[in-house]
Amino acid sequence: MATETSKRLFNVHEYHRMVDAGILHEDSRVELIRGEILTMSPIGPPHNGAVIRATNRLVRIISGKAIVAIQGAVRLDEFDEPQPDVVLLRPKDDYYSSGHAGPADILLIIEMADSSLEYDQTIKVDLYAETGIAEYWIADIPNDRLLVYGEPQNKKYGPVREFRRGQSLAPKLLGDCPIEVSDLLP
Repeated sequence: MATETSKRLFNVHEYHRMVDAGILHEDSRVELIRGEILTMSPIGPPHNGAVIRATNRLVRIISGKAIVAIQGAVRLDEFDEPQPDVVLLRPKDDYYSSGHAGPADILLIIEMADSSLEYDQTIKVDLYAETGIAEYWIADIPNDRLLVYGEPQNKKYGPVREFRRGQSLAPKLLGDCPIEVSDLLP
């Protein structure tokens, strides 16, 4: 006799109740992706260095035009609450203390990819395009480059563009804020 199995998916409310109940801890390295609680890759020195460098550079470049959020949660829909490395958010007086930022609040997501490159180029790129994130950048640490995804249409991004050290670009929704590629790499 065959046994049918299925996954039990969680929504964001159940996910947060697990934290409240002590099943998950606020400092656990997990995120909710497509209803599944996934363990995030450990943060190694190159990844950590890239996040610290980007934070320091972006705060100066973006000052007053956006909020720079580091390794915090964003709520994309009822089953997705990833924790990107860097998010540029629309300014909000309470700095999102009344609730997580959603797709309409997000100007740019940047992931620092060291051991997570394949995951960031597949699962995350699809998720961000499907939920209407205007622009998504991957700082590809092993290959010393920046991958830029934008122009979401029909739940897919247009062609990926590649940038290298020595080049700069401005986020689509912050056109007057050019960022050096080297500001995002260790």
